[in-house]
Amino acid sequence: MPLTNDQPEATPAATYKRVMLKISGEALMGDQGYGLHPPTVQRIAQEVKSVRDMGVEICMVIGGGNIFRGLSGSAQGMERTTADYMGMLATVMNALAMQSALEENGVFTRVISAIRMDEVAEPYIRRRAVRHLEKKRVCIFAAGTGNPYFTTDTAATLRANEMACEAIFMGKNGVDGVYDKDPALHDDAVRYDEISYDEVLAKRLKVMDASAIALARDNNLPLMVFPLDEPGGFRGILAGKGTYTKVHG
Repeated sequence: MPLTNDQPEATPAATYKRVMLKISGEALMGDQGYGLHPPTVQRIAQEVKSVRDMGVEICMVIGGGNIFRGLSGSAQGMERTTADYMGMLATVMNALAMQSALEENGVFTRVISAIRMDEVAEPYIRRRAVRHLEKKRVCIFAAGTGNPYFTTDTAATLRANEMACEAIFMGKNGVDGVYDKDPALHDDAVRYDEISYDEVLAKRLKVMDASAIALARDNNLPLMVFPLDEPGGFRGILAGKGTYTKVHG
């Protein structure tokens, strides 16, 4: 029976029931060179809501590079451990901004921090986080792993495994997947539809840091790299459409 104007389009079934969405802090900057761009945060929140409305349970990890990047601070002479902790605090700020945007869209959200700051976020307790997901709340994991020398890529992979996620979705701005070289610098760059973890490590492709890729490989956790700035891209992949690269065993 064809749809009429009075009949909303049916929500497609999702290919995964529980996923991790990893985005960089820079994704929240929009066209700015620093900080948060509220319309961009709202747009990403609406993308997350559209996927949540498909019945998918969603975890998130957001980087902090739009505010402070620990490795850059260390390169400028700051003691590495201190710089990394500052970067972790930046991720908490981004998580709170995303929580606010999601809740404005009617999505119940919990920020869960690996570093205790009880006034603004819950401490990380695995069973409690799983229960939030079962209640269809979005869980944003902040402050990385709580340890210096580990990136938010590694934190996302760790939490995805702990939460029994079926895949990690890595949203990239301006890139529609994994290439053999930087497509912004090389016109002959070739995009992969699929690639193995071992190839990513052997070719030193800048998808995630090596420890995160190894952790995903060892636990057979697929990674989907997709364009975050493409409207409906996140939802499209979960509906079996869209452009992306799948990294798997």
